[in-house]
Amino acid sequence: MRQTLLTAVTAAVLAAGPALADLTIVDTSYRTGPYAANGIPFSDGYQDYFTLLNERDGGVGGEKINLVECETGYNTEKGVECYEATKGAGNGALLYQPLSTGITYQLIPKATADGIPLHTMGYGRTSAKNGGVFPYVFNYPANYWDGASHAITHILNENGGDISGKKIALVYHNSAYGKEPIRTLEELAKKHGYELSLLPVDHPGQEQKSQWLQIRQQRPDYVLMWGWGVMNQVAIQEAVNIRFPMENFIGIWWSGSENDVKAAGAGANGYKALTFHNLGSGYPIYDDLRKHVVDAGKAAGAGDQLGTVLYNRGMYAAILAAEAIKTAQEMHGTAAINASQMRDGMENLEMTEAKMTALGVPNFGPEFKVSCENHGGNGLGAVSQWDAAAGEFKLITDYYQSDQEIIAALVAEDSAAFAAENGITPGC
Repeated sequence: MRQTLLTAVTAAVLAAGPALADLTIVDTSYRTGPYAANGIPFSDGYQDYFTLLNERDGGVGGEKINLVECETGYNTEKGVECYEATKGAGNGALLYQPLSTGITYQLIPKATADGIPLHTMGYGRTSAKNGGVFPYVFNYPANYWDGASHAITHILNENGGDISGKKIALVYHNSAYGKEPIRTLEELAKKHGYELSLLPVDHPGQEQKSQWLQIRQQRPDYVLMWGWGVMNQVAIQEAVNIRFPMENFIGIWWSGSENDVKAAGAGANGYKALTFHNLGSGYPIYDDLRKHVVDAGKAAGAGDQLGTVLYNRGMYAAILAAEAIKTAQEMHGTAAINASQMRDGMENLEMTEAKMTALGVPNFGPEFKVSCENHGGNGLGAVSQWDAAAGEFKLITDYYQSDQEIIAALVAEDSAAFAAENGITPGC
């Protein structure tokens, strides 16, 4: 079956790639399996934005985007197979957006050796923020350690700046993804004096009775969640079942979509989730998406996800990729850039409010600038809250700056260890 999958993917790439365009972007998606409810809207937003650029603008800099989709089912092995099958698509893949921390960890050495950049936006290996060690990996505009800090900052703000003695539980996907924030939360616990308990949930996350029994017995003041797909829905329903106060339940940005809360009905009202971008569909770009993509019958999906949290996030990822392409084209004086030049564009990307406004997404995300020393952006994030009556998440805070004193030290330590293990001489 695996060989059949790869043969089909390779055949499609070889047949469609070169004839369509010079700028190939690969979407390693998952529209099937227990994570599909979250994978679908992200991929729809990601692909629809590139389709918009092709249909409205003729591509980027006169070069059309060749978007290659490869289904992974959120399976790490399949993700690696997709990478190997598609990296030669068109004139060579310019960029991968794995949308999986597990896949990202496996692709870091491969993509680095091949000279193909990865954009692991808000996920993946956090210490890849250090471009001197990870030259082909970018996780701007924020990472998991930023997110852990944002959650604690919010809790601090709700408690007058003092959370000593508070109990905070982390319910997390028992994978590389879910384990990412643990060290940061432990260091923040030393600084702020809270008690941290860890509650892993095995893939795919449909069975959580024992974890929520512990929460009911231990009565933590706050619960943080690093979940994805069906795990989020189950956790929120379990929280409702034990009447945990939803305003004290805070998910990372991958645990804060409409799909995660709607199944729990009115009981989910007040649940909170982090975000590193704005929400809703009240942006001029949506008029163009409807006109040139959805109404034209060219949408990646059913066209019913516009304005949802994860559609916005996928669209935002595509916006950042397209702006990096433009930066690379300007830097190198050619529209038909290669993967190495794409890397340069990503490392010199600057997002300003003026640029976002011109793109039709004013006030959509914080400003940030990438550099060799900083592949992770400014580390800003905000808190959103589910309004069940309105059927939408709403921003309830300004953007928080993460605790850079702690995070910078952790990035330096972890990236130095990676460099030593892999014989890398760090440097920009």
